[in-house]
Amino acid sequence: MSESNTDKLWGGRFSESTDAFVEAFTASVMFDRRLYRHDIQGSRAHARMLAHVGVLTDAECEAIVEGLDAILNDIEAGRFDWDIGLEDVHMNIEARLTARIGAVGKKLHTGRSRNDQVATDIRLWLREEIDHIRAELARARRGLLELAEREADTIMPGFTHLQVAMPVTFGHHLLAWYEMLARDSARLRDVRRRVNVMPLGAAALAGTTYPIDRAYAASLLGFDEVAANSLDAVSDRDFAIEFCAAAALIMTHLSRTSEEMILWSTAQFGFIELPDRFCTGSSIMPQKKNPDVPELLRGKAGRVNGDLITLLTLMKGQPLAYNKDNQEDKEPLFDAVDTVRGSLRAFADMVPAIEVKRERMRAAAMQGYATATDLADYLVRKGVAFRDAHEIVGKAVRRAIERDCDLSELELTELQAFSAAIDADVYAALTLEGSVAARAHYGGTAPDAVRARIRQARELLDNE
Repeated sequence: MSESNTDKLWGGRFSESTDAFVEAFTASVMFDRRLYRHDIQGSRAHARMLAHVGVLTDAECEAIVEGLDAILNDIEAGRFDWDIGLEDVHMNIEARLTARIGAVGKKLHTGRSRNDQVATDIRLWLREEIDHIRAELARARRGLLELAEREADTIMPGFTHLQVAMPVTFGHHLLAWYEMLARDSARLRDVRRRVNVMPLGAAALAGTTYPIDRAYAASLLGFDEVAANSLDAVSDRDFAIEFCAAAALIMTHLSRTSEEMILWSTAQFGFIELPDRFCTGSSIMPQKKNPDVPELLRGKAGRVNGDLITLLTLMKGQPLAYNKDNQEDKEPLFDAVDTVRGSLRAFADMVPAIEVKRERMRAAAMQGYATATDLADYLVRKGVAFRDAHEIVGKAVRRAIERDCDLSELELTELQAFSAAIDADVYAALTLEGSVAARAHYGGTAPDAVRARIRQARELLDNE
């Protein structure tokens, strides 16, 4: 019989060394080493808990904690050599700890498995990342409120089916973007609550015979509660999937807003000018100014959707409890976090610097008969049934199309030919300002309504 695979921390049961390719194929340290701070954080708490219940002496605990602190300093100073032969971040740190402080380092893993250790690390890491992302969301929302306040009086066409529908204010339109991001932040707050559950103490799958104190460890690590079932604790990745679903929605919202920015910055719309620092030029066409940042935000939405599908597919066929498949959870989760954080940073930096072409927006609102509904409402107020008013206005629009003019440019006698209920006061209903001002209800487009919502939103943001 060949020698035991003694170079592995788990090698006692094995009679031959791991195949070199399999060693590289199964290793995760290339990507999971980014969890090093959270792994050390969890290990410190585990050691202190073991000392708290008498499994470690106070001296052993202090030696372990000091050793872990020294390793953290080495990693952050670039003095730590990661060994693929040690498979992952956990075993690299544990091996270095034993090399640094001796046999007492081997006691750290008492009552713990890599299964509950990695689940704890990921939750600690993701909890922190959610806080960073929500901070970027808050910054993006404040930028939108700043721009919306500047443009509360700016009239633009509102669209359905990308056809001119009714006049709105640009401030009101920007508040629609704001509402998307506000829901995103609320979703992440809710996700964080389910992330903040501690699996440590579940060990491999069935707990441990040592008299551990999970509540004590949870308090050290800032977890709200401990996982109730050990099998579920080590195999659950719902929290990662739920985060990726929330991340996919964030990216969907950034993609939708980016699509509008891209359209509006074209010569055909000319509603906005994006800052030069967020655009690039063409290698062949000297006149080009390409909206690269919004285009990338739009494109990266598909990437995060892919991360979500990867995790859903990863988990759909796994029996309880932990399986090696779960090693594949980290890269899509890491990618989703990195993509969302970077995208929000770019969006938050770009939005307040958008230059608005107010006259182009107003001119566009004059096209497409945006005040037709206002004319119908005017007739209803004069006692005409809405369906009859709808038909009357449709005929008036057809006349304006034939004459290639706006409804407000039709003569009073022409309008009265469609309905005797029309008087000279009709023209007040056909102005863009009158149309916008009349819609102060249900989060309306009126400038005063826009400003009121901005004040309310700022107060809510300040209290988050």
